[in-house]
Amino acid sequence: MTTMSDITKKDAHQLSTFIAEKREELRQARFAVAGSKARDVKKMREAKKDIARAFTAANAPK
Repeated sequence: MTTMSDITKKDAHQLSTFIAEKREELRQARFAVAGSKARDVKKMREAKKDIARAFTAANAPK
């Protein structure tokens, strides 16, 4: 999990790249559980929180 202080240090380009990476990670986690009953809920939850933190930092006034 990435902390908010690490995210706020990134510039706009780094934030958009970070968001894209986390969305891809979340997508892969969702497809990985499609055929199995086991879920890595913790990994998916952390990816969602990281995405939300990044959007919060991106939309914050500077």
